[in-house]
Amino acid sequence: MAGSSHGHTPAAWTGVTIAFIGFCVSGAFMVMAQPVGFWAGMAIVVVGGIVGWIMSAMGMGQPKDAHETFQDALEQSQAAVSAKS
Repeated sequence: MAGSSHGHTPAAWTGVTIAFIGFCVSGAFMVMAQPVGFWAGMAIVVVGGIVGWIMSAMGMGQPKDAHETFQDALEQSQAAVSAKS
């Protein structure tokens, strides 16, 4: 997946960062046995997903055809390697 630039967008980084912060908050409050704080952290995780989705819809995510372009390039490079063999 690294070759396809999967997740290398502002939308992905922002959404995952917010969700990670929510996960940390939730984990800390779980250890402290505070259910309200735990659920607040889980709400932050959900907000991270929503923010990432909105940013992607605003054009800050990966284009819809990015996977097809990568697959085409991969097939061409594999064909070139097999032609040399």
